[in-house]
Parts: sequence; C-alpha cells; structure tokens
Amino acid sequence: MQAPGFLQNIRGVYQYMFFKKKKIIKDKVELSVIPTHIAIIPDGNRRWAKAKGLPASAGHKEGSDTFKKILKHAGDLGVKYISFYAFSSENWKRTESEVNTLMDLFMYFMVNLDSVLGSDKTKLKINVVGRRDNLQQKLLKEIERVEKETAQNTEIVLNIMINYGGRDEILDGIKKIARDVRDGILKPEDIDEQCFSDSLYSKGIPDPDLLIRTSGEKRISNFLLWQNAYTEFYFTDKLWPDFSKKDLEEAIEEYRRRQRRFGGS
Repeated sequence: MQAPGFLQNIRGVYQYMFFKKKKIIKDKVELSVIPTHIAIIPDGNRRWAKAKGLPASAGHKEGSDTFKKILKHAGDLGVKYISFYAFSSENWKRTESEVNTLMDLFMYFMVNLDSVLGSDKTKLKINVVGRRDNLQQKLLKEIERVEKETAQNTEIVLNIMINYGGRDEILDGIKKIARDVRDGILKPEDIDEQCFSDSLYSKGIPDPDLLIRTSGEKRISNFLLWQNAYTEFYFTDKLWPDFSKKDLEEAIEEYRRRQRRFGGS
C-alpha cells in the first residue's frame, strides 16, 4: 500500500525539479514558440536622458547597458538570431557630438568584447550590417577582427546594424543583380524572391519573426523593409533604457498568442 504513495512522491520531486529548472530559464514564456529571429528598434535613449536632465550621451550609455542585458536574456530564452538597429543611415544628421558618442560606444564594444560579454562571447557570431564607407578606419579594423574571431560561433547570431538603411540595402541588392546579369552570371528569368533575398546584406539569415520597437513610436523607420513582410510587430511605450527582461518576455508572450498565416487561411 505504500508503493503508490512513494512513487507519487518521487514523481512529484522530479516534476518539481524539472519545472523549476525550466522556470529559471523561461519564466512565463513558452519555449516551444520562442521566435527564431527577433529584430529590435531601440528607440528612446535621448528622451530618457532629457527626462532626467542628462545629456543624450548618458541615454546612449544606459541604452548600451540595456542592449547587453537583453541580448543575454534573449539567448537564454532560446532566440537564435537578433538584429539590432544601432545606427541608421539617417542618424548622420544628428549633432557631431552625439554621433561621436555612438561611434565611441561601438568602438568600445568591439575592442572590449571579452570583458563586455564574458563567456557569452563564445556563443555569439557577430555581423555588422550596413554600408561601411562612412565608418572610421580604426572602427572598420575592429569590426573585421570581431567578425573573423566569432565567425565559427553558432549558438546565437547577432546582427548589429550600423550605417544601415533598408532602402540602401535594396538598392545595393538590385545593383548586385544587375552586375551579375551584365557579366553573364545570372539570367533575368532566373531572378525570383530567393535570388533577390540572397543579394541582400542578410543573405542566409531567416526573416524576423518578431520586431520590437520601444518608446511608443509605431513605424519601422527604414529597417529591414524586405525582410519584415510577414514579421509580427510589437510596440511598447517603454523607453529603451527602461526596457527590461520582463518586457522582453511580455513581447514574446504576445507573439505566442498571435496566429501567423503568411497570407494563407
């Protein structure tokens, strides 16, 4: 008569240990429906700083800390690709001081990758995506070094979009296809969606499943225009420096509740 109760207790212990371990990783997020690729527009650094009477540079510094925190948590949850809109091709219009602050932050991240990411560095394959003609030579050298050092990592792919614009990407893709046709590498009749996708900066990377934009703005601002055709959008009023791990989980939970039909029934 004692065996069933004993077995029930053992089963209860194992269930408790199993679910506790999963809860540490996922909290309230369903692992089975974690988006493979999350794109992020981290808006609101300047407004966060202004509200606190601080310079814009303070907001960008706080935003970079949020980036590291969210990157790690997304990886822990099982996200495989993260595309981060760090600096758009239109951001050059900002003040020289603010642009220099952002470039200094990018440089610091690249130079100090070991201390910034710690053991997580070995998980990340880092791609810097965008036109490189306006970037300083010393930053370009660090970008190339980091991309080479992390090229064999496969656990998480981080795309840092610097001097990136969706229209620029499409135009560059069209020019590449035109050159291939001119050189006899490609026939016009062979141009299809896959061919065009392969001409973009994001070749080999799946389209985003979920796009998160902070700060209350509800637009995509020239970000991944081709790739976002069937992406689920999530907008939050939170300013990027205030965006937390819980906010990320809530965005994924909202994504989980949606039905993705990709134009079908």
